[in-house]
Amino acid sequence: MELHDVWFVLIAVLWTGYFFLEGFDFGVGVLTKLLARDRAEKRVLINTIGPVWDGNEVWLLTAGGATFAAFPEWYATLFSGFYLPLLLILVCLIVRGVAFEYRAKRPEENWQRNWETAIFWTSLLPAFLWGVAFGNIVHGVKIDAEFEYVGNVGDLLNPYALLGGLVTLTLFTFHGTVFTALKTVGEIRERARRLALRIGLVTAALASAFLLWTQADRGDGTSLVALVVAVAALVAALLANQAGREGWSFTLSGLTIVAAVAMLFLTLFPNVMPSTLDADWSLTVTNASSSPYTLKIMTWLAVIATPVVLLYQGWTYWVFRKRIGTQHIADSVH
Repeated sequence: MELHDVWFVLIAVLWTGYFFLEGFDFGVGVLTKLLARDRAEKRVLINTIGPVWDGNEVWLLTAGGATFAAFPEWYATLFSGFYLPLLLILVCLIVRGVAFEYRAKRPEENWQRNWETAIFWTSLLPAFLWGVAFGNIVHGVKIDAEFEYVGNVGDLLNPYALLGGLVTLTLFTFHGTVFTALKTVGEIRERARRLALRIGLVTAALASAFLLWTQADRGDGTSLVALVVAVAALVAALLANQAGREGWSFTLSGLTIVAAVAMLFLTLFPNVMPSTLDADWSLTVTNASSSPYTLKIMTWLAVIATPVVLLYQGWTYWVFRKRIGTQHIADSVH
């Protein structure tokens, strides 16, 4: 296996890790409107992801940096062609981080309600837009002979990509719902389990349609295996949720995300951005990659740094592993 193939796999792993981890905290952000009934329950939801949300975003920074270093042509075409949706995602992530930090800085109800509304929208929009972005990457976009995107924003809003956006939105929300059931106690935990069933059924219908469309469009035998694993894991997550096995439900919903993202990258390889104008104009792992020397240096750095990051983040989740409920929320943060 060539180094550019290795880095394609590593970037796929980074995006998978990002969607697995950031997926549930996007979902929890959406649940601040769908599940929480009062101020105390909103604080419970926010506190379940408070210690980890910023660490989850490190995976996005690493994936973007790795793409820039390993596949500069891919990075240039992707970030210039998808400039507006990616800018909107970036603005949402900035506002979302500010909302988490500033929400409790003042006691006024309007102040806190406005930041909570910001958390909801800046969780919902990226969850949807990431699906739109990856739907276009897999399905193909208008790339010319100079490897430049020559379409417009309207071209990105095609039916396949929009369906992909609905899948990521519902899947992340389901992932966040089972995470909430895993991390909370009391009435909010029971309501999270009931809501997970409803969201999960919608997710199953949308995800099945999207993955079958992907398989019919670009799939092969290996992607079919990933499709079967994704659908089976989602069904098993719903059954585990109904049985009150929140740990298994969360693990299986995470496996659904892993298998679905793996399927997308399997159907994409060896392309990194297919061209809908001419197949010869597609960006591939060969024509979009950096020099072998650059990839070699990056590989050594990854071997050294990755275990440290994984150990630290794993330790963070272990420290904050206990369940919380409204009884753990103080009457005032001031």
